[in-house]
Amino acid sequence: MPAKDFYHDIVKNALIKDGWTITNDPYILSIGKRDLFVDLGADKLLSAEKGLKKIAVEIKSFTSLSRVNDLEKALGQYILYYDIIQDIEPERLLYLAITESIFEEFFTEPIGQILLKNQRLSLMTFDAKQEVICQWIQ
Repeated sequence: MPAKDFYHDIVKNALIKDGWTITNDPYILSIGKRDLFVDLGADKLLSAEKGLKKIAVEIKSFTSLSRVNDLEKALGQYILYYDIIQDIEPERLLYLAITESIFEEFFTEPIGQILLKNQRLSLMTFDAKQEVICQWIQ
């Protein structure tokens, strides 16, 4: 099993504070002979009418010297996980969790904006110091 991301416990605590129940740590995707590990799986009851919302969260720190390299790796992993989840559990939504500061620094630039405009990924931003979720971006 891969090592946990630096922000793993912070994101987990933020989700719990936001009313989510952590159901999988990690959320294991089995396909063929391979197992892949998404950082977290969680559920939240929205209301009796709306039912249960299920998510999977892949956490990324963006700590290397190249933010573009971090983005390329995260996006490739996100696409792979997304496609597998759509096949085995299509009601579960996948989010890439990043700090609010990385979002403000990188996703406000044209390279990040084009991904959001083309709806290439869903983001969850968080404040690492306060351990709270800031934004859900789909």
